[in-house]
Amino acid sequence: MTSIAKCSVALFALLCATMPALAGSCADDIAQTQAQLDLAIEKDAGSHGWKPESLSALRSHQPTPRSLAEAEGGNGVDFTDALDSLDRARTANRAGDIAACSREIAHARAILR
Repeated sequence: MTSIAKCSVALFALLCATMPALAGSCADDIAQTQAQLDLAIEKDAGSHGWKPESLSALRSHQPTPRSLAEAEGGNGVDFTDALDSLDRARTANRAGDIAACSREIAHARAILR
């Protein structure tokens, strides 16, 4: 067998071995919920009118979803809680705890409603 054929067979075996691990993952749900949350944060950030620039903005730091959620009043606390839930979901997903991951995603989505 040539070395190219051996590499192809090894790569195929490796991909087949990882398929079941990805099937139970909730990474897609996390990504979808994060996108929905980012959109909600952006929409909320523009709805309160102008505010003074923060020290981070004056230092040319780029805003993140978390910094926008913390800067906003009212819904900002809820959005921060949803971001915390998604962080816990990512941790549970890496640990293979799909039930905890699903619970945290459900909590984040409930905040978005």
